[in-house]
Amino acid sequence: MPDQLDTEANMDDAVFLSAQDDFPLWSAPFGLMLLDHIRLRPKIKALDIGFGSGFPLLELAQRLGKSSTVYGIDPHKAAHERTRYKMNILKIQNVQLIEGDASSMPFSDDTFDIIVSNLGVNNFDDPQKIFTECFKVAKVGAQIVLATNPQGHMDTFYLAFEQTLKELHKEDLMLDLTVHIEHRLTAETICRQLERSGFKITGVYQDSFCLRFLDGTAFFSHALIKTGFLDDWKQLIPERDRKKVFTALEKNLNHFSNSAGTLELTIPMVCIDAEK
Repeated sequence: MPDQLDTEANMDDAVFLSAQDDFPLWSAPFGLMLLDHIRLRPKIKALDIGFGSGFPLLELAQRLGKSSTVYGIDPHKAAHERTRYKMNILKIQNVQLIEGDASSMPFSDDTFDIIVSNLGVNNFDDPQKIFTECFKVAKVGAQIVLATNPQGHMDTFYLAFEQTLKELHKEDLMLDLTVHIEHRLTAETICRQLERSGFKITGVYQDSFCLRFLDGTAFFSHALIKTGFLDDWKQLIPERDRKKVFTALEKNLNHFSNSAGTLELTIPMVCIDAEK
């Protein structure tokens, strides 16, 4: 486990981002749920907020066809490089990429017929501000569809994390862990924020899937965990204590998986459909 603590996710490194394409198991369930609820129509303008390495941006562009244009906005240069590479290889021409922040978008009011974001909500510094900006750039009658992992995410892992801190008498770190867990929004919170921005909720769809690992060692060694989650977890623990805490946490997860047969983590999903 200590070796994994040296891993850092650099979202501005194009080479690193290219490897993210090996992790569709994470984004695909959410993206497919989102795509199922989009009203496909000809000759429209769509916007994907926080498109990352191009999913579902490029998939939506292909499903809509050449009569429509799909715009993507993302602050990371490497995301643009990787997505442009895919566009060239796949010869997708109905996509426009914008490098920028969704809290202050360079679009005119009443521009888009559809706005989507897949797994972006929990990464927004100020979701309310972004939803208000979305309302401005959406046409009257426009659809907004958001998919994310709400509170309840990886409950088994976080229970083990809490147990580990108690065993090590690190109760002073519990508050930071609680804040981290609760930074994920609930479906109800997202709906309230969308409504506060002016949108009308037309559907809330919930589901879940399970990530299964042999044990805690396999869990912490997995590329998705190392690059997608571990950095945030490390920040919860002072550097002087990280090796001790994460070694004990891995041990507790291994004990749990040995008893249960595997380490299974439930990932809740919510897809919210709204319109202007």
